[in-house]
Amino acid sequence: MSYQHRNADASLIELPTGKVVCVGRNYADHAKELNNPVPTEPILFIKPVTSLVPLEEPFDIPAGLGAVHFETELAVLIGETLTQADEQRAQRAIAGIGVGLDLTLREVQDQLKQKGHPWEKSKAFDGACPLSAFLSPATAGDLTDVQIRLSVNGEVRQDGNSARMLTPVLKLLSYISQWFTLQPGDVVLTGTPAGVGPVRPGDELRVELVDLLRVDTRVNNH
Repeated sequence: MSYQHRNADASLIELPTGKVVCVGRNYADHAKELNNPVPTEPILFIKPVTSLVPLEEPFDIPAGLGAVHFETELAVLIGETLTQADEQRAQRAIAGIGVGLDLTLREVQDQLKQKGHPWEKSKAFDGACPLSAFLSPATAGDLTDVQIRLSVNGEVRQDGNSARMLTPVLKLLSYISQWFTLQPGDVVLTGTPAGVGPVRPGDELRVELVDLLRVDTRVNNH
């Protein structure tokens, strides 16, 4: 199934499908679990539109390239162009709130980091961003207090709150817009809490913004 932005009621959102701007190490506990230094400003990278697949559908992971890790993240859909924007402008530009997986080829990433190379091969491959349908910003409410949870085969593996973000959502959107213009249909993944780990073919996943949005999905068997 090809990806298109959708509302939580499954209706189409009239926005193009754009790039995904991702934030690395936006939770201190996640940076520490991977033995990475806690950054003093946001670490940004981009996934292309070809990385997007619907989270609600069973999805594939690469075979033969080492461990594929899940990273569960609050996702923000952009509805208006943002360039050099302040936080108030950024808030007005939010068209939806969802949840996504930043799938990562962890061994490939470690090799690239050791060589000082960019991460894209480990983060931007086809299907590397399963993404949910979106709630309206009004339904989502306070973005500084959203519980983000992932269960794998019935076991809770990630359970964190956006209150623990090093850079909160609106400040993050403003910061990103100083470097990259955010366009209607772009998505921002806002970082992952601690607890990341491998996902395998056949795994059953429950991905949640607790009390707001829940998606049950699975990894296809190869």
